[in-house]
Amino acid sequence: MITELKLENWKSYESASIHIDPLSVLVGTNASGKSNALDALRLLNRVASGSMLTSALKGDGTQAPLRGGVEWAARQPGSVFALSVVCRSDELTDYEYRLEGKITDSRCDLFSEKLTRTKFRAGKDGRRKSEAGHIQLLRTDACTDDAPTIIARLYNEKQGTPRQLSRANSILFQLMGQKLRQEIQDGVQAVISSLREIFILDPIPSHMRGFSALSEKLESDASNIAGVLAALPKDKQQEIEAVLTQYASQLPERDIRRVYAETVGKFQSDAMLYCEEHWLDAGPPPTVDARGMSDGTLRFLAILTALLTRPRYSLLVIEEVDNGLHPSRAKLLLDMLKTVGAARGVDVLVTTHNPALLDAMGTQMVPFITVANHDPATGDSVLTLLEDIAQLPKLLAQGSIGRLFGQGCFELRGATI
Repeated sequence: MITELKLENWKSYESASIHIDPLSVLVGTNASGKSNALDALRLLNRVASGSMLTSALKGDGTQAPLRGGVEWAARQPGSVFALSVVCRSDELTDYEYRLEGKITDSRCDLFSEKLTRTKFRAGKDGRRKSEAGHIQLLRTDACTDDAPTIIARLYNEKQGTPRQLSRANSILFQLMGQKLRQEIQDGVQAVISSLREIFILDPIPSHMRGFSALSEKLESDASNIAGVLAALPKDKQQEIEAVLTQYASQLPERDIRRVYAETVGKFQSDAMLYCEEHWLDAGPPPTVDARGMSDGTLRFLAILTALLTRPRYSLLVIEEVDNGLHPSRAKLLLDMLKTVGAARGVDVLVTTHNPALLDAMGTQMVPFITVANHDPATGDSVLTLLEDIAQLPKLLAQGSIGRLFGQGCFELRGATI
């Protein structure tokens, strides 16, 4: 699982990092850099899945371009950026992966790449205590700007076994399936798996209201939510629909008695999302399909479905998680993210502007909230843990987190960081 993301000369960032916990929250004003940080995760997911660096930034027939495309990937006026992740393989093993890209004209080429394994000593309780040592499983030699290939050095307890590979793709992806020393194979597999299991969810209610084909995986816009639910084995489908009903019944003023998906049509290859609502004391409850559900309800169901269907140890990223949801349901949303995420072993990273959601978090969530700001001196985006704001105790004495955020108290001009 991914425990830290580091950004160097990436878009609006000179140098920043964000720690990823079971539930992590990123807050900040508009244009503070929140989306730029999430774009770094999106790029790493794409290159680990096989996209060429240029295509991962510019987009192609199967994926949309990242905001700013190739031209704004590196912090201006530079041309080189670096993205790093720390992946925890087990209690005593971490892998740090670093990819550096160089922008030339309208393309992005690999500039350098590195994979390091760090081992830790175990304490009496079996948990990590102190660093025992590290080895560099993979590094690259320097290359000229116009070189189409790059030399990767693979760990061999000496100077590294050279392997000539393309600069269009990540070395990590190119090594998949190759015969490698076991230490390297384990590291490549651990990082590739972690990066591929990043899922960035942006539910679009208008896309969720139609019929959808039976599917194995949820789309990023949740357009195929009905198809995913209906394609599940019957026992799993009933289990997930029970959880959907449990939480959805707490959303409206009137009871939702059941949320479910059902196949439709002659060939039973498409599905529709339904809910039964309790309006009257007598008679059967009326059934409403997705076309009649509110935007907030559909977004809520999409987030919950993603949590319930993502694999263990994956990372679910949700931008503006409470968009379309009434402030009075902030506590319900927070409880769902914590409880279901923990039960499923899925880490969650969200962004929000909502003071009500921040208030629902309370002071116990302070260590897991990161603030994005623009440095007034340089214009660069910076990421700061809320608990590292020097004036935080004094600020909290004046009001709740949500109220302080709404008043701009966590902006660099308003707080000493």
